[in-house]
Amino acid sequence: MQFVLRFGADRLGFLQEMSSYGDVSHMETRGLHFYLINHPELIQDVLVTHDRSFIKSRALQAARRLLGDGLLTSQGAHHLRQRRLVQPAFHRQRMARYGQIMADYAAQTAERWQVSGNGATVDMSQEMMRLTLGIVGKALFDADVEGEAAEIGQALTEALHAVNRLLLPGGELAEKLPLPVNQRAEQALQRLNATVYRIIAERRASGEDRGDLLSMLLAAQDEEGGQRMSDEQVRDEAMTLFLAGHETTANALTWTWYLLAQNPAEERQLHAELDRVLAGRLPTVDDLPNLPYTRMVLSESLRLYPPAYVVGRQAIESYEVRDYVIQPGSTVFVSQFVMQRDPRYWFDFERFDPNRWTPEAMARRPKFSYFPFSAGPRNCIGEGFAWTEGMLVLATLAQRWQARLVLGHPIQLDPLITLRPKHGMRMTLHRRGI
Repeated sequence: MQFVLRFGADRLGFLQEMSSYGDVSHMETRGLHFYLINHPELIQDVLVTHDRSFIKSRALQAARRLLGDGLLTSQGAHHLRQRRLVQPAFHRQRMARYGQIMADYAAQTAERWQVSGNGATVDMSQEMMRLTLGIVGKALFDADVEGEAAEIGQALTEALHAVNRLLLPGGELAEKLPLPVNQRAEQALQRLNATVYRIIAERRASGEDRGDLLSMLLAAQDEEGGQRMSDEQVRDEAMTLFLAGHETTANALTWTWYLLAQNPAEERQLHAELDRVLAGRLPTVDDLPNLPYTRMVLSESLRLYPPAYVVGRQAIESYEVRDYVIQPGSTVFVSQFVMQRDPRYWFDFERFDPNRWTPEAMARRPKFSYFPFSAGPRNCIGEGFAWTEGMLVLATLAQRWQARLVLGHPIQLDPLITLRPKHGMRMTLHRRGI
């Protein structure tokens, strides 16, 4: 009980405290066992080498309340089948089309900022949520949802808080009570479902195959019975990719704007690369290899503020690690936030330094000292999509705009399912060259 309460009150602080006890730390409360693994080789063992010794943790099982039985929450054969089904939507050959959408939507955001005027104040977190929601809606579902971003964002926040409450002591029981927070959570879920089911219904009615992810889901047949996926099954996969896909990238970009505002020398170096390579035009996927510093900036942002800050697994068989024998049913954590700030592998770890990502510097570090997209059979299926989106959005916007944190705005981490800024990110926009 004490562990759950402390973890719920300060997740990041508690994970960092556990890591201070060594590469493997253990806590037991009321017969429940929790372990934190904090060494690159041991993390690789959990996520890759011995991944079959584990299933998804209780936290992701609780996320079924929002995501249903989609890729993020499903297990076993069903997960493998759905992953094979969805994988073609993220093949490299599709990225050129996605990239055009990403750059176009980012350019529209830049134009909207132009209308707001130099010096305008925005919540950069909301701006990036709106932008990435529009991108994922258009790229994967050929749907225009950017105008619904405010409502969807509010509903998503409410739903994520509901998932968090399920993890607290008595959470599953409390969810059944007629409390205002539960009523708000149900309304939020209905709001999210309304958008996803509307998109599904419109596509089914048209019968059109547009070659996107939604068309793949609707055309998919069960390998044994030959039946098509039900609307509910399509909804679960669509909700996972629709919401998880835009939420993580939006957070990564928000923290990147914050870090650039705090580090003007690195910002100038980013601008110099963008000006030299792009000369004011919109970037394309073909430009990405010529923007190494842009990628280094994003890599360092993901190191310091990984949107997925912890991975949880539940042991399904006895698992030996160092001096411990982890019993079935125990929960094992590996934390990107903790490992990616470990001073053994990251000198002056709190400093924003994109030069950590030169090929020479990367070669000196263990591979699993950095794993923002997880790893192994359950790594993020949209990793390539996210890198492409992050680089193209940043390149498009940073060519024309700088952002500065509003004086006195509080910066506090809010580790829900993803790592958000608790109070948003109030920033002023400044046209470059003005």
